[in-house]
Formats: sequence, C-alpha cells, structure tokens
Amino acid sequence: GHYISVDTSYEGDKAVLLSPELYSEEWSCVRLIYQIATTSETLPDPARLNLYLRQEGESFDRLLWSAKEPSDSWLIVSLDLQSSAKKYKIVLEGEMGQDKSASIAVFEIKITPGYCIECDFEENHLCGFVNRWNPNVNWFVGGGNIRNSQSILPKDHTLNSELGHYMYVDSVYVKHFQEVAQLISPKTMAPMSGCLSFYYQLKQESSIVFTVYLRDTSGFYEEIWKTDSAVSADWALAEVDFHAPYPMEVIFEVAFNSAKGGYVALDDISFSPVYCSNQTGAPFNPSEAGCNFEEDLCNFYQDHKDGPGWSRVKVKRNVYRTGDHTTGFGYYLLANTKFTSQPGYIGRLYGPTLPGNLQFCLRFYYALYGFFKMSGTLAVYLFEENHVVQEKIWSVLDSPKGVWIQAEISFKKPMPCKVVFVSWCKSFWDCGLVALDDISLSLGSCQAADVLLPNPGECTFEKDECMFTQKKRSRGSWHRRRGPTPTSYTGPKGDHTTGVGYYMYIEASNMVYGQRAYLISRSLRGTFGKQCLTFFYHMYGAGTGLLSVYLKKEGDDEEIPLWRRTGEQSISWLRGMIEYESDRSYQIIFEAIRGVSMRSDTAIDDILFQAGSCLEMEDIQFSSGYPDSLNEIEY
Repeated sequence: GHYISVDTSYEGDKAVLLSPELYSEEWSCVRLIYQIATTSETLPDPARLNLYLRQEGESFDRLLWSAKEPSDSWLIVSLDLQSSAKKYKIVLEGEMGQDKSASIAVFEIKITPGYCIECDFEENHLCGFVNRWNPNVNWFVGGGNIRNSQSILPKDHTLNSELGHYMYVDSVYVKHFQEVAQLISPKTMAPMSGCLSFYYQLKQESSIVFTVYLRDTSGFYEEIWKTDSAVSADWALAEVDFHAPYPMEVIFEVAFNSAKGGYVALDDISFSPVYCSNQTGAPFNPSEAGCNFEEDLCNFYQDHKDGPGWSRVKVKRNVYRTGDHTTGFGYYLLANTKFTSQPGYIGRLYGPTLPGNLQFCLRFYYALYGFFKMSGTLAVYLFEENHVVQEKIWSVLDSPKGVWIQAEISFKKPMPCKVVFVSWCKSFWDCGLVALDDISLSLGSCQAADVLLPNPGECTFEKDECMFTQKKRSRGSWHRRRGPTPTSYTGPKGDHTTGVGYYMYIEASNMVYGQRAYLISRSLRGTFGKQCLTFFYHMYGAGTGLLSVYLKKEGDDEEIPLWRRTGEQSISWLRGMIEYESDRSYQIIFEAIRGVSMRSDTAIDDILFQAGSCLEMEDIQFSSGYPDSLNEIEY
C-alpha cells in the first residue's frame, strides 16, 4: 500500500497537508494511522506531527493533537470532533525540528460519524482499542470464519454470522490466581456524558469477574459496571451511565481465578448522548461555581452570624492602590476591612454545593496588603454537606504585597461538598487586607488542565512570545520578564496571568524620549465578520509615554490605528478590548513609545484573539491621563 511522508530534502520549517472543506452536523471521529521514525537519540527539538482544526470564521487553527514519540511501527490515534454548524478543514503539519534523520509518515486518515469509543471490531485497526499485554491472558480478535480452537463462539453480534468479529478473552493460559486481561479504549478527547452500551457473552466454570472502569489521566480508576449474572449463553446487552467531563479511557477488565475459568466475549460498543436510566437533571456546570464579582456574588454567600466578613469593593483607576484582577477597574472582594478588624475575627465565604466523586480544579486570585506577616490570613476549606467535616486544602504563605497571585488546587471528594474561603485577622495591631477575585472551577485535575492543548489565539508569554515577533527597525525593543521591572515607581510588580509569570515590557532606561518599540503578530487569516482582541496593559510611572495598537492589512502600506493610551494610567493591570474586522490576511501591531523620563516602563500581557463581537465594549478607544478622584475605595 501507499503512505505519505514529509520530504526531508526540502529546507523548510513545516510541511502542511490540508483536507478538503468538511462539514459535519453529527459528532464524528478522526482516526489517523501514523509513524515517526528516527535513528538519533533524544534531541532537544525532535520531529513532531500536529493535527489542527481550521474552522470557518476563525483566524487561528485549534491544535487537537500533537505527537513526537518515535516508534518502529504504525500507531493509531482517535480524536473526537464535536458537531458544529461551521465548515472546517483538518490540517496535518509535520515539523522536522533539528532531527535530519527522522521521517514522519501518515498511512491512513479516516473520518467516520459516531464517537471514538464506539466499535464493532470489524476493521483491522479495532478503532484504536488496545490490549494491555500480559504474558498469560490477553484479549484476542475472534470470528472471521477462522476454524481454530480460538473461535469459541459460532457467531458475532454485529453481523450475526461466522464472518463477523468480536473481542474475547479465554482462561486457557491462566497460570496464576487472579490473572487480569485489560482492553483499553481510545482516550475521550471532548467532554461527553450519556449511555455506554455493549454486548457480551460470559461462560464460566469457576468465578470470572468482568468489570468496566473509567481511568482518568492521573491513573485513578472508577468502577462503573460489573457482571451480576453467572452465565449468559447468548449475547447480553449491558448499559451503563457514562460521564467523562475530562479525558478518560474506558477499560474492560476480566479477572480469572483458574485455567478452567471459561471465557468472556465483547462486541458492538456504542454510545448515546442520552442517559440510559431515566436520569433527568442536567450534568453539573462548573461555570456556576465561579465568579468575577463584577455584578454580584454569583452563587457565593456569607453566613450572617459571622457578620459581614467580605465586602464587594471597587477602586477607581489610581497610582497607589491596586484595582481588581478582572479588568483593573472592576469589583473584587475585600476582607478584614475597617468595619471588621477585631482580632481573631473570621470571615467566611461559601461557594455552591458541588457533586461528589468528580475531580475538580479550583483557581482563584488573591492579593495581600499589610505590614506584618500575612501567612495563614486566607485559607480554603472543603465543608461536607453536614458542615461537620471540614478539611483545609490550602492556606496562604507570605507572598509579595499588592500583587494578584493565582492559586490552583485540585480536589476530589466522595460526598457533595462546598468550597469555603476563610479570612482570619490575627494581629490586633494590623489585620492587613485580604483581597479575592476571579474564582473559577473546572472539571479534571489542574495538572491535567495544564497538559490540555493551549487556547488558539491566546498568548500569556509564559513560555515564549507566541505569535509575536519584534520589529528590529528601531533601537527600542520589547523584553520578556518576570517579577518587578528594575526601575522603581514604574512598571508592574508581577505579571497578570499568575502574578509570578512573564509579561512583555519596554525598559525605558535603555531608550531615549520618543523612541518606539514594535511587537508584531505573524500574518493572521482574514475572516468575514467581527473579531475581538482582549489584552492587559500596565502604564504606571510619572513619565509614561504612549501605547498604541494598529491593524495592518496585507497589501496596504498604511496601518489603521485601533486603540491608544497616553501617559500614566494606573498601578493596576487594565484590560483593553478592541473590535475590528479584516477580510484579508492581517497583522496586529503593539507600539510603545518611551515617555519623558525613565519612569516610563509600559507592559502588556494575556493577549487573546476571539472570533465574533466583543461581549462588552470599552467606552474609550483613545484617551489620555486619568481622572483626579484617586485612591478611593468604593463600598
């Protein structure tokens, strides 16, 4: 047969293969049979194969999957594509990296309607199901009219004939007590919940245990089904409610006790997005357990016997006191304020009830203000429903003052529970202030979320400069940095993403007045319809100059100004939002101009491109200076 491979004689950075324009209103599954082969040992920059989804109306491709592990045989990967009303293309990209001896090849790519965890075992790739090899007992393919001792069953379930195929495991080779055979499904790549069904036959002389598990990326097993009947001579249907909000594998496991055990056969695994039991009730939506406090407390509440421990406050843009994390001029929560500062005082903020037996990742931002040690002034507890059992899962250590720091905690409880934020005033002389903002909850552990593929069109500058490059026309340049800038009374104290990560800034002490620095995006695909660009900027310092954003369309000499700020704006990171459109390829340019003095360090962070209109609009696109009513906290 034929395969397609990357031409290594070509000196280019990437080889790209595009599918025709595709369209699927139904959920479908992409299967790719591929191989990356290399003779060299591990290199820092190995050869990679990437698969992207290019949707109509989007300027960025979404990375669905990437592989760099070399192999000496063909491998299969299965990727779920959720149904969508948009047309799309599949983009295969081969990157050779530094490895000149490598070869990247694709043998087959197939898009079929249905879910990747479904299988009738009629095709030789077995839908990407794999057997976990064991010296004695393994899952085999049965059927196909092969008259051998292995083909125990007369007919499969799919075709109800001797030509059809199924999977089976037999106890003939069992050597030890409790031998286990596992058949592992492809990993689910998109959140799904509903009914998983399959057909099985079970014949036993001594006890066989046939179990179905879900296994998440951290290796945690959850049993979802087990055989109850001793024998099923004919194909029996099993149905089980299935909930995979984050990547999971389904594992069909058979445990034998002796060589006379018997066998288990399996066929026709299928999935339906409707629960099998007449379970009503929508699956839990984690966004209901988050809040940015712009409108109200969302689903959070306080216990009135504690008194008003947390106040929702807002700070106008100023150069002394940090504003909120969401926009820099919005609302956040403040504890231990002047109303509540008796020592030993505790303020509790309760979150909504979370269902048990799910893995969660909680993220939030906190900031501390105070002269004394602030460790322990903010803690997070889990309260089980009866409020009797409390478990402390996080507590603040002393951290930089006045910087929004991100905390993230993974947890999983068997019982329903609530997250409770507790602020504690320790010292009579100075409670300090504890601020809280942008609480979010997602399904899956935080580590698994970090492994997930990056958001297309997002740049946090944590690893590199993403889709941006410097324009080397001028002496001024943008620098990637973490922590405070070298000059006092200017620049941020930390980045916007986590408080301890990276941002881009201009170092005014290396530049002269009026000098410019450009940060330019690579060429982005033009689309019909509006696009929304969100970013955070930091302009603090008495001598701050200008920050402008331009749109440069392909073929035009002129750059179109989209947004500008002049002079000192705030000690906080402020959110900028721009709506624009371009029907041909374009670039976005951030231009910073140094102001009159060294106190002119301008910074940017957390750039995000999104298709569609901005959800809320900024009133001012072009402005200078800031209002006089500074440094007031509004309660």
